[in-house]
Amino acid sequence: MNLRDQKGRASQSNLPNRFEKLHVDEDYFDESEFSDPEEENNTVTEFFRDYTKTVLTENNSPDVKAKFSINPYRGCEHGCIYCYARPTHEYLGFSSGLDFESKIMVKYNAPDLLRKEFMKKSWRPQPVFFSGNTDCYQPVERKLKLTRSCLEVFCEFRNPVLIITKNSLIRRDIDILKELSDLNLVKTVISVTTLDPELQRKMEPRTSSPSKRFDTVEFLSSHGILTGVNIAPIIPGLTDEEIPEILKQASERGAAFAGRIILRLPHSVKELFTNWLEKNYPDKSKKILNRVREMHGGELYNNEFGKRMTGEGRYADMIKMIFDTNCKKYGLNENAVQLSIDKFQRTVSGQGKLF
Repeated sequence: MNLRDQKGRASQSNLPNRFEKLHVDEDYFDESEFSDPEEENNTVTEFFRDYTKTVLTENNSPDVKAKFSINPYRGCEHGCIYCYARPTHEYLGFSSGLDFESKIMVKYNAPDLLRKEFMKKSWRPQPVFFSGNTDCYQPVERKLKLTRSCLEVFCEFRNPVLIITKNSLIRRDIDILKELSDLNLVKTVISVTTLDPELQRKMEPRTSSPSKRFDTVEFLSSHGILTGVNIAPIIPGLTDEEIPEILKQASERGAAFAGRIILRLPHSVKELFTNWLEKNYPDKSKKILNRVREMHGGELYNNEFGKRMTGEGRYADMIKMIFDTNCKKYGLNENAVQLSIDKFQRTVSGQGKLF
């Protein structure tokens, strides 16, 4: 219809919807890399263009080691039931439940936005956390390669980066990781929740299996990449007994360090996790939730800095003691390595160093 036919309308054409769906093939779930849910998944994952104009998020929490984080994707197809980032999807008009894992916002211009940030005179070289909310190696990354392109920008500018993922897809980018590692610009962290593949399939349905994650630790370490594990989240009464064995296997596979985070259930995640627990582990549900409350001052979540990720009280202290004792036993966290910030360079892509 041409403009003359638009009688009685102020707008004469349709502009692109900022939430326009990306036309990408379904699906990127590779059973050789990820563990498939036991039940057939009838929900099709949809991908939407995210036209955000910034890509670095400044953190105001002293609990997070890096001041800035980058997230190429909002929402996460991994579908971890406990994910603390689920409520952020509500700001987009989506649900923190199924929408969070099936309606994924894609920052297709993330690499360009990152390059612009590094080109600013106000940017001071410092480690960037990749990613702070959702996994940067979730299944669609296999096709879109936004994380890989962003890593190329980190390498170009020689800015340090800390990567955390529960996805073995990170091995694809070993060439870039080795370049960064040679300049002391990267740490990789593999998140491990449980050694039980059955529990993992129920709780983290589209993530890499526990065995694949430890294979990834060994793969990265064998290529000289500084690698550690993060036991997260530790779920009291469900996964806490696995701490010693997780640390043992991590050490045997070449991990140099380890971290831990207690289960935290902000906002709607409380209801989602409680419902999941009552469905899958009804006999343990009450005990687990009581333990969570014990570590968060009587509530299922306490957002107080310094306590929200470690918990407090007798049970939290016991978990800390078990963790620290086994880290010492298996030689983890013996040497703190600071990533380099003195190699940073601003460049025009393909034209070398400017200053």
